[in-house]
Amino acid sequence: MEALSYRPRNAGHDYYGRGTYLITLVVSGCEQLLSRLVTDAGRSVPATLALTSLGEVVQEAWLQIPVRSLSHGNKVVVHACVCMPDHFHGVIEVVEPMQWSLGDIIQAFKAFCTSSWQQQQGLPSSTHRPISADCTGDGAPAWLRQKAALYGNEGDLIRSMSKKQRQEYYTFVGRQQRPLFDDNYDDTVCLDERHRQAMIAYVHDNPRRAQLRRLLPDFLRRCLHVQIGNRNYGAFGNLFLLRWPRKVQVMCHRRHPVTRLPYEETDDYQHEHDMWRTSIQEGATAIVTPGISRGELLMKNECLDRGYPLIHLQASPIGRYWKPELKRFEACARGSLLILAPWHLDAMGNVGHVPSDTDYSRFHNLNTLAAEICAFNGEAKIMR
Repeated sequence: MEALSYRPRNAGHDYYGRGTYLITLVVSGCEQLLSRLVTDAGRSVPATLALTSLGEVVQEAWLQIPVRSLSHGNKVVVHACVCMPDHFHGVIEVVEPMQWSLGDIIQAFKAFCTSSWQQQQGLPSSTHRPISADCTGDGAPAWLRQKAALYGNEGDLIRSMSKKQRQEYYTFVGRQQRPLFDDNYDDTVCLDERHRQAMIAYVHDNPRRAQLRRLLPDFLRRCLHVQIGNRNYGAFGNLFLLRWPRKVQVMCHRRHPVTRLPYEETDDYQHEHDMWRTSIQEGATAIVTPGISRGELLMKNECLDRGYPLIHLQASPIGRYWKPELKRFEACARGSLLILAPWHLDAMGNVGHVPSDTDYSRFHNLNTLAAEICAFNGEAKIMR
């Protein structure tokens, strides 16, 4: 039975209105049920996907979403999808304001996929399966027998379960009765046409990215909890850069303190830029910066374009499903980039009486962390 737990990525966003989204669904337990990655021995031949019969059903179900949604008065378009072995990506566009929310459409898609998977196994669909069928004998937990007695043969008993109860229930009845996908899913809201094209390109590029992650595990490593000094970070990329002998911070104000000109247009910036580049070219030097101000951003992009070693601090968190955009992904694949996202950035405190959750304080706090990273000479502790 498909659970209804969903926490939208963007609180306050109108999921009934027009918009385009990148959807990510993960197979329960990360089981590789949807496809198999077929790779060449080297990097020259892009990886391809061999869909399983279930993967074919999931892909077709995604392509049929516009037809199924239209029957309920909801007009949507799907632009791309990919069935990776243990997860699914798809881009969907809401063309007109809907009676349903985006979450309703995705939950209907997930429920259809679950039913199809169970039918492939010769099992009755659990979508309308009475939970009381699982309560025969003495093996069922007492709370489950009580709920079954309360709800009778209604198939919606699972809607009244807590997350912990659902986990216990699925452990009791076995994997075959669990939903195909995890309870929750991830959605990324499209910002503009360029972002939409990047979403579609990302979906199509997923097999190649997976191939690179297999070939270059040390350079494309995601760590949700890394302790550096006394602080915790999420990390993606080459952690070995933390051990480089010299780390140089790039920090620039937006305006020159004396002339008030944009700092990147001044002789002082050019002088500092020449020193940064000389340090890099001398070897064993990594640039550390959040890349927020224009001067920092220029140096960050120069590092990405030229393959200079870079440790980039970002305000947005690195979670279970997070991946960098193409430019930073390619830099990670070369081993020249480490991305760090501090835990609880806003808890670092106000800057100059400006609230800690403002861009001003985050800018200064990220540069404080950059200075700490430059001074760090120990060993990062990977917690998980």
